[in-house]
Amino acid sequence: MDSRKRLISYALKYNGNYNAIKKAIELSEKVEEKDYSNCITIFDDIYPNEFLQLKSPPFVLFYKGNLELLKEDKIAIVGSRKPCEYSIEATKYIATNRKEVIVSGLAKGIDGVAHCYASKSIGVIGCGIDYIYPFENYYLYKRLEKDGLILSEYPHTVKPFPSNFPFRNRLIAALGKEILIMEAHEKSGTLTTINEALELGKEIKVLPFNIFDKCGKYNNELIYEGATIIN
Repeated sequence: MDSRKRLISYALKYNGNYNAIKKAIELSEKVEEKDYSNCITIFDDIYPNEFLQLKSPPFVLFYKGNLELLKEDKIAIVGSRKPCEYSIEATKYIATNRKEVIVSGLAKGIDGVAHCYASKSIGVIGCGIDYIYPFENYYLYKRLEKDGLILSEYPHTVKPFPSNFPFRNRLIAALGKEILIMEAHEKSGTLTTINEALELGKEIKVLPFNIFDKCGKYNNELIYEGATIIN
């Protein structure tokens, strides 16, 4: 069994669990050969170079859609699952007018708005590639499957365990040449994306809010700490 097939077999056996796959590689664990047509491995030419900068680059990525989008310039748009109207409207404007491929997490809120209004987008999900979560984004998922790209480290219908999402965010941070923060809150998942982006030396741009708007308190704090303002 060649190295590529072995990686795919490990990923399928361990349902995309990064640590389990890594251990299996280190131990040269014997595994029954399995195959999966819609996946790319760290050995493939199409594998994004951006992921090679990560401390934990994914060994295998399962996908639906157009892999050619990985070759284009990309920006990441992230934010709250319960955004205010101002950040929603700003996200619509940016997603509509930017020429790059929009990368986000296919979640509720800002992610969904960004994918909906982008002409080209990549959704990086924290569950199995065949598991549609949240289900309210069913039609958006189907649209990206046809006209965009969906990526996941997890095969089949692996459930969206809470721990998957912070780990998933490193991929979003890596793919975007810059990270646009539309609405962040303390202790939110957006902060893990910010931290990953900082580690990678990516430019972080933040939507400024009126100083009296409580929704934007953390955005304004990020700007005060040195983040670039989205203009």
